[in-house]
Amino acid sequence: MNKVDCCFILRDDTLKAIVHELTVAIKNNMSVDWSVRESARAKMRVTVRRLLKKYGYLPDLQKMAVDKIVQQAELMASTV
Repeated sequence: MNKVDCCFILRDDTLKAIVHELTVAIKNNMSVDWSVRESARAKMRVTVRRLLKKYGYLPDLQKMAVDKIVQQAELMASTV
C-alpha cells in the first residue's frame, strides 16, 4: 500500500483535521533549539505518531509520514 492509498482510505475532513492538529502541535513543540536537540525532536516525533494513530493513519506508513513531517518542520523552523 502506498501513500496515495492511505489518502483514499482517510476522508478529506479527517485529513484536514490531521493537518490542522499537526500544525498546532509542531508550532507548540518548536523551541529555539529544537532542531539541534535530539530529545526535542524525539518529543515531536512522539506527538506526530500519536496524532496519526488517533486518526487511524495506516501503521505501515507512519514512519515515512513522521520522518517527512519532522523534515518539513525543520525547514519551517529554518525560515522563521
